[in-house]
Amino acid sequence: MKKLLLSLVFISCFSPCFSQQTQKPPLHGKNWMAITGKPLAAEAGAMIFQKGGNAVDAACAMLAATCTMWDVLSWGGETQALLYNPKTKKVIAINALGVAPTGATPEFFKSKGFNFPPEYGPLAAVTPGTPGGLCYMLANYGTMTLEQVLAPAMQLAAGYPIEAQTANSFEKEKERIKQWPYSKKVFFPHLGEKREAPEAGEIFVQKELLQTLTKMVEAERAARKKGHSRKEAIMAANDRFYKGDIAREFARGSQEQGGLITTQDLANWKPVEEEPMKTSYKGIDVYKLQQWTQGPMLLQALNILENFDLKSMGYNSIQYIHTLYQAMSLAFADRDFYYGDPSFTPEEPMKGLLSKDYAKQRAALIRFDKNNPAIGPGDPYPFEGKKNPYVELLKNRGYEMDTSGRNFAPAHDVRNSLGLNDYQHSLWLGTTSVEAADKEGWVVSITPSGGWNPACIAGNTGVGMSQRMQSFVLDSTLNPFNVVHPGKRPRVTLTPSLAMKDGKPFLAFAVQGGDTQDQNLLQFFLNIVEFGMTVQQATEAANINTNQLWLSLGGEKTSDRTPRPGSILLNSKTPEPVREALKKMGYTLSFTDRSSGPINAIYFDWKHGSFWGGSSNHGEDYGIGW
Repeated sequence: MKKLLLSLVFISCFSPCFSQQTQKPPLHGKNWMAITGKPLAAEAGAMIFQKGGNAVDAACAMLAATCTMWDVLSWGGETQALLYNPKTKKVIAINALGVAPTGATPEFFKSKGFNFPPEYGPLAAVTPGTPGGLCYMLANYGTMTLEQVLAPAMQLAAGYPIEAQTANSFEKEKERIKQWPYSKKVFFPHLGEKREAPEAGEIFVQKELLQTLTKMVEAERAARKKGHSRKEAIMAANDRFYKGDIAREFARGSQEQGGLITTQDLANWKPVEEEPMKTSYKGIDVYKLQQWTQGPMLLQALNILENFDLKSMGYNSIQYIHTLYQAMSLAFADRDFYYGDPSFTPEEPMKGLLSKDYAKQRAALIRFDKNNPAIGPGDPYPFEGKKNPYVELLKNRGYEMDTSGRNFAPAHDVRNSLGLNDYQHSLWLGTTSVEAADKEGWVVSITPSGGWNPACIAGNTGVGMSQRMQSFVLDSTLNPFNVVHPGKRPRVTLTPSLAMKDGKPFLAFAVQGGDTQDQNLLQFFLNIVEFGMTVQQATEAANINTNQLWLSLGGEKTSDRTPRPGSILLNSKTPEPVREALKKMGYTLSFTDRSSGPINAIYFDWKHGSFWGGSSNHGEDYGIGW
């Protein structure tokens, strides 16, 4: 063992010099910063800042624009946000995830032959959350009217030059999309021709969506004319979407195509403001959303990794990669069994899961000579003074307590049935991110999603329905906290982040990419805190991904979603000695040229009184600062 550790430390010396150039320049600003997944959407945020809006106003404008541009999401999706309020000096969590509609039960889906709720179509939809989340944030923490904030998105809906990535995705998915009449009408202006989707640069018009947004603005105007306050007028627009003629058409269009969403489901839904989860890593407080997301997984991983001297291992050394992989796999095993909607029983054991003592127990399970394929959920209940009520359920699932008495290991080897390409597709299913900050101290980090292409549009609303139902399970032996039920939120992958240091904002960061989100965000954070990278260097730096987790998206059979023990994604430039050593430790390697994930982030430079922006080099992510 000592000989192996010495060799690992020796090979760690290949760590790069972090004065190296990045593919994209860092952003600098002293007044504001706006970053998101599309250049035009970032410009929407800049327009709002230039008109005197704060970071919440700008973030809402970017959110609206990205939904309108189908940046792997639509208006019928969901919004997850963390805000820093400089007036109260508190981090606020906004839960604008939709819920399972009336009739969405395990029995219903099983009767149709599903092992999980479907991946596509009207039965994949939870209620839309983004319109309500945007209205809530703007009304309570913004300064502008809804009409001002929606103006860029409405201009885009009236027609914008569509980019190749989105246009080509419509064409690629056209056979599926054409099953849904309202989607076919919107996405294919050239029906019957060889290419039915728009061409790159063609002006893409969305008349129905423009009508929907116009109706919301009209409701706001009418309320203002009656003497209502800015906040009340915005919520009048919200009510027209969820309780008025928009809601009626949305529900009708959903049901016509076989969906379950009713007008009552829409009227009953509302966003929730919550206390965020947090942990402290070397004096830095890291905030995530609650356990209806995978966010606490990052906090658990930080608690585990705090027990090791990561800096001395060296960035992406063999020892560092191995330790990261093991820590993430341990945290994911807990995520996969214990996370769910806290509004429903049973109560998730989050106090135990986020305990530093529990993290020490989990860290002690890490072997430094090879990967452990038998990692399963731990037992956090003793760390909150309780007895685990799910021991028999875990046994029924095929887990047994290992010899350590601290880990439920699989009793037999279960192999994932998906080919690697299909597995990676499900692992990486994307969305976008929105980051904004201003000189007054407001900070916003959002990971919105849902209603991505191929999207089923609900009637004549122009609004694509969410596909988030697929993140539920139908079998309590997989996760007793995440079984589908009407009115319940699925446990999602969407996970914005905020970090505070010395009582002031330190980092706002988010990423797209399904189950890889908190993997990439964890390494981004460590790249800055442990290895001294700038925010742009950290967004581009080579990361790893563990595949030793249950997929949250895709996969029609249970065996499609099971973990792939030892499967690891590495950057293509990983040195040969590192590759060979990892193989000897039981890893199965795959490679990609860009393994950092499309991360967007803002670093707060209090020494100089300025912002540093980092915007991913993966695709269309873009930022503007001033």
